[in-house]
Amino acid sequence: MDLTPETVARRLIEEGFNEGNLDVCDELTSPDLVEHQDFGPGHAPGAAGVKAVIASLRRAYSDFRLEIRDLTVDGDVVWLRLRGSGTNDGSFMGNAPTRRRMEIDVFDALRVVDGRIVEHWGVPDRLGALRQLGLPAA
Repeated sequence: MDLTPETVARRLIEEGFNEGNLDVCDELTSPDLVEHQDFGPGHAPGAAGVKAVIASLRRAYSDFRLEIRDLTVDGDVVWLRLRGSGTNDGSFMGNAPTRRRMEIDVFDALRVVDGRIVEHWGVPDRLGALRQLGLPAA
């Protein structure tokens, strides 16, 4: 199977985030994944942490999608500009569903070694999401 850095990134986005296939996380992430995005205290390492993020997004937005707008590979690093969207029909950041739709920009970088993600940096526009949902930013 083709496990280039680009293929790994595309599969995680399409199969994991967009289709909700959490098993793909076990295949595509290293147990020693270093997460540079702040998900708060208690965030699990490795595949378990990635699964938790996907599951929480899909609970908050049953129609959650990430659209790859730009993708560049430089050696073992994949740079992504994504568009995240969904209708808030589940609890989000401790808030009740708003039933509003949001669309935000997301920037990610993944370092892939031997077909597995070993490092991740992510910058989602959380403030933009809160504003679109009519939720407090504090």
